[in-house]
This record gives sequence, C-alpha cells and structure tokens, in this order.
Amino acid sequence: MKPWLKKGWCIPPQQDAAFVACLEDVLAVYHRPLDGRRPVVCMDETNRQLIGEVRPPKSARPGRAARYDGEYVRRGTANLFLAFEPLAGWREVAVTERRTRTDWAEFMRALLDGRYRDAEQVVLVMDQLNTHGVASFYEAFAPAEARRLAERLEIHHTPKHGSWLNMAEIELSVLERQCLNRRIADAETLGRETAAWSRRRNEAGARIDWRLTTDQARIKLKKLYPSFAV
Repeated sequence: MKPWLKKGWCIPPQQDAAFVACLEDVLAVYHRPLDGRRPVVCMDETNRQLIGEVRPPKSARPGRAARYDGEYVRRGTANLFLAFEPLAGWREVAVTERRTRTDWAEFMRALLDGRYRDAEQVVLVMDQLNTHGVASFYEAFAPAEARRLAERLEIHHTPKHGSWLNMAEIELSVLERQCLNRRIADAETLGRETAAWSRRRNEAGARIDWRLTTDQARIKLKKLYPSFAV
C-alpha cells in the first residue's frame, strides 16, 4: 500500500490551502537529486514504554514457541529520535529520557557536527511539533552556537494532519514492527537494540520508494485544494 494512502493516517479538511502549501513544498524537496552538500534528512520522534518481566521468559524450542508471563512491571518511558536520509538509505536512532527542546537540540547538533559536518546545509523535513524548531537551539545553547546551528538547516515542515508525508514516520513504523514489538525493560537495552536495527538497515541500504509527485497530488487529492473560478 502506498504510504500516503495508509489506512488510519489523517486527511485534513477539504479545501485546506495551508495543507496543500506544505504538501507541495515537501513533495518538491523529495524530488531533489542526491546532493552531499545539501542532503535531505527527515526527522521524527516517538516514545516507548519500558516493560520488565516478572518471571524470566522461556525461549523457543523445536515444536514450542517462546512463552512470556502475562504479568509484567512498568518501568517508565523513553523517547526515540530518528533521522532518515532517504536517498542515502541511512538512518540513526537516539534514545533519551525526555523529549524537551533541549533534547531535540542536542540530537540535531550531534547530526550536524557528526555525519553532516561537511555539508553546507541540511535540508530538514519534520512535523510542526513545538519543540522542533530553531527556537529550541536558543533554549539549549548560547546565542552564537544557536545561530551557527540554525544557519546549517533549511527547514521544511509537513502540514498539520499530514504526518504521513514525513518519511521518518514510515521508518519509525518499520522500527516498531522489526525491533520494538516485544517487551524491553530499560533504556540501555532499547539503545542497543535500536542501534543494531539501524546498523542492519544501513548496511542493506534500505530505502523508501516514494512516488507521489505534485502533479499526482493535484489529481488524487484534488478535494484538499481550494476551488476558484477560472
């Protein structure tokens, strides 16, 4: 199923000019060619409840499935930031205790000064969550440092009700199915497991086959566009 038609993802009210403006902006970004000086990176986040076992699970054996006790213990939550570079088939996950402005700013600084230290700018696609923005740099760092980081970004926001336009959200759904569909007791284990998942996906060069274009959107999503007399 095409990601932008996935059941359960939000479609905005009809004739929403703000939505289609962001929609076409993001689609234009997705059809830029690979450029190491200005890589396109999608970013999203999610949270994970940490759940410990009351009794040790029994491993699978020939003829017998793995068994887990129905009783468990809650051990709080952890936040996961994910960055995904679609054209390079690269992603990275960071596990944090919280999801504050400072946490987002630290995650972005690590990307900008790490993998993307030689890029002129990173073309960043993300949602409109209030912690996802340049203001977070100024809350986390001194003004000169905040400005340095802000100037390294070209930001493009997905529209409200349009999180399905963020390819990082698609990667998070893959992460959920392949890595997080079981009990994980603590943040340290969560970090190891997500790092191993990222490494396998990166080594395989796993990509998302994004096909929706602006011309197609104007036909398939026609009801979202304001109507006017010709």
